[in-house]
Amino acid sequence: MHTIKLYLNNSALSNYLIVTAAYWGLTITDGAIRMLVLLHFHTLGYTPTQIAFLFLFYEIFGVVTNFFGGWIGSQLGLRFTLYSGIGLQVFALVILGWLNPSWAVWFQVTYVMVAQALSGIAKDLTKMSAKSAVRLIVPKNAESRLFKWVAILTGSKNTLKGLGFFVGTVLLEVFGFGNALFIQAGVLFLLCLTGVLLPADLGKINKKVKFTELFSKSKEINMLSAARFFLFGSRDVWFVVALPVFLYETLDWSFMQVGGYMASWVIGYGIVQSLAPSILGKEAPVQGKTIQVWTFALTAIPGAIAIALLCGLPAQIVITGGLIIFGIVFAFNSAVHSYLVLAYTEDKDVTLNVGFYYMANAGGRLLGTVTSGIIFQLFGLGACLWISSLFIFAAFIFSLQLTD
Repeated sequence: MHTIKLYLNNSALSNYLIVTAAYWGLTITDGAIRMLVLLHFHTLGYTPTQIAFLFLFYEIFGVVTNFFGGWIGSQLGLRFTLYSGIGLQVFALVILGWLNPSWAVWFQVTYVMVAQALSGIAKDLTKMSAKSAVRLIVPKNAESRLFKWVAILTGSKNTLKGLGFFVGTVLLEVFGFGNALFIQAGVLFLLCLTGVLLPADLGKINKKVKFTELFSKSKEINMLSAARFFLFGSRDVWFVVALPVFLYETLDWSFMQVGGYMASWVIGYGIVQSLAPSILGKEAPVQGKTIQVWTFALTAIPGAIAIALLCGLPAQIVITGGLIIFGIVFAFNSAVHSYLVLAYTEDKDVTLNVGFYYMANAGGRLLGTVTSGIIFQLFGLGACLWISSLFIFAAFIFSLQLTD
């Protein structure tokens, strides 16, 4: 019996490591693409609003992918969706690398939006598959391990996305826009070869799923998804477009400084998220009230940063200090969210519910990204920060409906 248990634990761990490696590889390229596109097109004279719309299809197709991705995973298995996402990212990198600056501006914008759409599909297919796989890999009644493994997966993902920000700016500086993308495509292609090591039927269920079943019927999943929508909208409304353009344009930072700064924040945020189970107490799984406390604590932080900037305090110090506090509290929120969606879900519904939940996540990013560009161009960074606080308060209201 001990031998069987040890084998199951080793099998679970090896599958977890394979899934994590695949997720890591895509995550680095996802962060790199964002910084490459943002900084490259800003230097070409694009406005913050125009840059935000370059990411429009990325976010829209992320919403669509999460909605249908859970259904595809339940019918074809999570190995299929996981490595389809990685393969699609390789294709997106290659076609984006073929971008020709001599093309008409409208055609360049359309071309980049299509490439970003493919990248958005790839990223959310991979994320949905990885998060769902962890729920199925972890043995039942091992809630502490589930919280720990989910936190490590999600936290390391954010750390590596931050690394991707830095990688993107370095590759842009050293190799130029096109070559930077081709290099990433080659490395990511090699990662696809690990797909044969995962069970082909992971997450696959032996029944047809009706269209109506794509919508969650659980009150907890619905409320958690609504809270997630506004939580991630609150981050992206000032972090995605407004902040890097502010640093580059207003504070006159270089590409390397902007990329390194953004990367450092996301890496630190990811580390805190990975440590959340140890800090919160991994032996006692978190409850609905946990997310209520952390969301309420986050509400005042963006507004406080806006007030400090309005008072004329040094922008670099205010933003750095504010980002550190915001990142720590946001990391706890995200870690608890990522655990709760799996804790509220039965095994048979995991791919459908996780897909539905991350559809809300993608919708929040879409709202935040578009709003970030428009509001920053019209009213500046301070207005983006006030909207961020408003979004967090909305997330708090929805989180009050969560049960233990």
